[in-house]
Formats: sequence, C-alpha cells, structure tokens
Amino acid sequence: MKLSPLLKNRDYMLLWSGQVVSTLGSAASSVVYPLLILAMTDSPAAAGIAAALSNIPYLLFSLPAGALIDRWDRKRVMIVCDLGRALTVFTIAIALWLDVLTIWQIYAAAFIEGSLFVFFNIAEVAALPRVVPTAQLPQAAAQNEAAFGAAHIVGPSFGTLLYQTLGRAAPFVGDAVSYLVSVFSLVLIRTDFRAAKPPAAMNLRGEILEGLHWLWRQPLIRYMAFLTGSINFVNAATGLIIIVLAQELGARPVDIGLIFSIGGIGGVLGSLIGGQVQKRFSFRQVIVFTVWLDAVVFPLTALAPGYLLLGVVFALMYFVGPVYNVVQFSYRLALIPDALQGRVNSSFRLLAFGMMPIGAALSGFLIERAGAVPTVMVFTLWFIVLAIMTTLNRHVREARPLDKLAVKESI
Repeated sequence: MKLSPLLKNRDYMLLWSGQVVSTLGSAASSVVYPLLILAMTDSPAAAGIAAALSNIPYLLFSLPAGALIDRWDRKRVMIVCDLGRALTVFTIAIALWLDVLTIWQIYAAAFIEGSLFVFFNIAEVAALPRVVPTAQLPQAAAQNEAAFGAAHIVGPSFGTLLYQTLGRAAPFVGDAVSYLVSVFSLVLIRTDFRAAKPPAAMNLRGEILEGLHWLWRQPLIRYMAFLTGSINFVNAATGLIIIVLAQELGARPVDIGLIFSIGGIGGVLGSLIGGQVQKRFSFRQVIVFTVWLDAVVFPLTALAPGYLLLGVVFALMYFVGPVYNVVQFSYRLALIPDALQGRVNSSFRLLAFGMMPIGAALSGFLIERAGAVPTVMVFTLWFIVLAIMTTLNRHVREARPLDKLAVKESI
C-alpha cells in the first residue's frame, strides 16, 4: 500500500512543528546558561554542575517515567511538562529583571527543567509510532533531525544576540514562549497517543522490570544503549569545552552563538543525508564509521587557530550525530512492541543519558584544574576506546536490515 507523504500527515506535522519551535527556544537559551554562569561566577566547574543537574533526572526518573507513561495519556503528559518548563525558564527571566538571580536558582531550574524533559521526551518518542507508520519512521527521524538541526543554526546566534543587545533575560522569555507554542500544537493533534494495548494491572516495579528485561534480551539494542550513553558522556562536555576554547580565542557572546550556529549547519547536512545513508549502507557500516569519525574530529577542537575554524570543527561533530541517530533511532523504534514503547525507551534512555551528568561535571572540573586542551585529550581517548569496541562488537557486525526485523507486536 502506498503511503501518503509525511507533509500530508496532519498530526505528525503538528507534532513536528511544535517541537521545532520548542527546540529553537531551547537552542537560544541553552548556550546562554553557561555564559550567564561564567559571567556570574567565573567558574567552569559551576557551569559543569548546572549541566550535570539538568541531566541527573534521567538517572532518577527514566525507569518509573517509562512505566507511568505507558499507563498515562502521553499527550497530556507532554502538555503538562511543556507548561512546567515554560514557567521554570520564565522565573529565570523574572529574577534577572529584579536583579535577584542566584546560582542556586539556576541549579534548581536546571534540575526541574531536566526532570520535566525526561517525562516529555519519553512520551514523545513513544507517541511517534502512533502518528507515523513503521515504514516511514526513518524518514520521520531524518525530518526531525533536519528541523532540529536548523533550529540549532538559528537558535544560538539568536539567543546570544538577544543576550548581548536586549538583556540577559530576553533568551529565557523566548524559550518560555516556544514551550507555549508546543502546547498549542499538541492540543490540536487528534491521534490518541496512549498505548495500543494498555498494560494489565501490575505494580510499578513489575512494569519497570518488564521493560528492562525486554531490553536486556536484545543484545544489539542493549549495546547501542551503552554506546549512545558513552557518546553522550562526551556530548555533555562538548558545549562547555567549545565555549571556554572560544573565550580563550577572544570570542564575544555573539561570536560564541555564531560558533554554535555553524555547528548547527553540520547537523542539518547530517540530517538531510541520514535517511539516504540508512537506505544505502548497512547498520554496521554506519555505526562503526560514525564512531570512528567522532574519534578523529573531536581532538581538532583543540587545534583550531580561530573561533570561526572552531565553528567548522564543531559543524563536523554536529554532522555525525544526526546520521548516527537516524539509523539507531529508527531501528530501535521498529523493533520495540507498542505496548512497551515507554518502558523500553526509558530503559534505553537511562543508559543513553545516564552518563551525561558525569561528563558535564567532569568537563567543568577538568577545565578548571587542567585547562581546556588537556580536557579535549581525555575525552578523545574515550572516543578511541569506543570506536575499537564497536568495530569488534559481534552484534553490530551481524545486525539485520530494518525491513527484515521481526514483527514488533510480538512480545
């Protein structure tokens, strides 16, 4: 049966457009957070702690969130989380207007916003197969990555421009408004996001264990969760490393925003080819190549002689991520039974995001104690070890094509 183009899929386009606007707002404020903390404290470690606090909720809430989201109305969860995130970032703007902002309020906001993101993100991932046919999941993943990459081109420069010209509060007001736009788009969606087969009465612990057991019995998906977490360990450190390296090269806040925007161009290019790469190359070829490319490109950040060239290196790093994500994300969603989407994805994300607080905090500590360049070398060694492990992994080498996977409704 011929499928309609995604552009004609009303509910998917509403979900997609709302998240594009929300991502734009988050991209505008995310680069401002460390700049604001560095301006307030002159401490990379403090900026690293804030980044770690925004990621710790994955360790605390991923597993129960997945089980609860398979019980709850996923759309309602997403709406409540976006409203909560809008209120949280708006309190930062208010405190800046009143000149009463403290590092402790930033820490609290980072934790709250991160906690709401956990619930929202797991619900969103579980909802995507409800609005997009399985055969179109790679295309939807690629379209998402392309749009989010475009948001990361515009967002950082827009956020730092607001920060430098209209005041420190402006990017946070914009972020709050973007969350409200996402809420509006979600309200208009007609598709029911709830699980096709709601779980029978079971205690929360049993439901969590069911998702963990399913993931554990899938050695390839299990390894991909570990690999994604290990890559995100470095990704969590990258933003602060880039900012400090740029400041050492004499970059202003608006210049730093430009660096992140240049990086976003790489993300868009990676997204545009991600779907084609998934069709033309095997799972093994894509995963192994992208991890080795990370290992080669990452140390170049320490060698860039100017901040514009640093942006070019950052773009190469951004290029790799969407290609990797399109392949592993569509593969994973096609394999997970619908009734277990929330629980299995939360288990996956516990591993995929659980190491990010450590990476974020470690980067701030290493930069403050040893400097940015030695910090780059430490994380480069980590990438090299990952590339070797992935090349030798039997399950990656023997992964079946997407169209030959078992029917996902069979649990």
